[in-house]
Amino acid sequence: MRVLVSGFAVFLLRSRHNPEVDARVSAPAINLKQTPLNAAHRRLGGRMVEFGGWDMPVQYPAGTVAEHLRTRTRAGLFDVSHMGEIEVRGSDALAFVNRITSNDALKLIDGQAQYSSLTTPAGTVIDDLLVYRFAEDRLLLVVNAGTTDKDWKWIESHQESEGVGLRNASAEYCQLAVQGPDALSILQKLTNSTLPEIKYYHFREGQVDGVEAIISRTGYTGEDGFEVYAAPDKAEQLWNKLLDAGNFGSEDGLLPCGLAARNTLRLEAGMCLYGHEIDETITLLEANLGWITKLNKGEFIGRDSLAKQKEQGVKRKLVGFEVVDRGIARDGQDVLIAGQRSGRVTSGSPAPFLKKNIGMAYVPVEFSKPGQPIEIDVRGKLIAAQIVPLPFYKRAKD
Repeated sequence: MRVLVSGFAVFLLRSRHNPEVDARVSAPAINLKQTPLNAAHRRLGGRMVEFGGWDMPVQYPAGTVAEHLRTRTRAGLFDVSHMGEIEVRGSDALAFVNRITSNDALKLIDGQAQYSSLTTPAGTVIDDLLVYRFAEDRLLLVVNAGTTDKDWKWIESHQESEGVGLRNASAEYCQLAVQGPDALSILQKLTNSTLPEIKYYHFREGQVDGVEAIISRTGYTGEDGFEVYAAPDKAEQLWNKLLDAGNFGSEDGLLPCGLAARNTLRLEAGMCLYGHEIDETITLLEANLGWITKLNKGEFIGRDSLAKQKEQGVKRKLVGFEVVDRGIARDGQDVLIAGQRSGRVTSGSPAPFLKKNIGMAYVPVEFSKPGQPIEIDVRGKLIAAQIVPLPFYKRAKD
């Protein structure tokens, strides 16, 4: 899913010696939204950039590669307080969420979260999101930062029952993500909740450092970890206590991580990014998200179009690729197959943990099998690549 950083963050990093770019990066934030941790990021030397109307850290002094590797091997800490939160309450809340999302919300139990999407009547993606079930009459939708206003208007426009109450509660939450193999032991120091009991994609309400919080075993890095939701005025307290609990500053301690590392981590894990792999021109089936498309659950927005497409077959498909030449594929570059321009790169970057140059792209379905040779047009130079299975990286399970 979930936030994001577009290729511009990686662009900024590779353009770090461009004075014009550096001037934009270092300029004071004007009329930008700020998370409750903005001052903390600046104190830590965060390199701040404009992202979707927000003033956000793209990296810290350790650098994107160090942040990425530390998250894979130990733990990283992310500020994702710019994400949107929409409360759905009432006697018809569960049925309403099931009608506007593609996954089957009726399968959820209390304390469980679900990856899903909001779809258009054409089966394309308005946004991907997480659905949290607290009770049959109380759910929370966590949506992407840059689409929060759009999502709110869409959801509100489909409210037809008096048994559904909606509230955009985005300003009432901060959200911190601690991710990586050490995430559980770090967070456990600050809570009496028994974290090993929380299964993947489940959550509970509890306290973290004495602060009322939602503790969710979810994330966007491909690692085990937790996302903590709390009141915004408690954000700095929780951020600082997590850094302390993770021994920030030590050789293997917890590192604060910016948007660029978040992007490379999710790319290695083969996770879609809204505005790149998914948007309102791409269907769930084309994006390999059939697993969150429950056509047998009953009516939902876009079901008929998706059922028809499934019956007829998709014409293009999202694939992963590895570059085999010298060169790095970037977002938006053309993909050539047998000399013909046949698709485009949706995300491309070096993969710090895998030590490869990787990317994702849409190609005609007949050329989508692993092993298929392709070429990427990198500023007029064709570099060789081949299609490989997704995800690129999958963590070893305990």
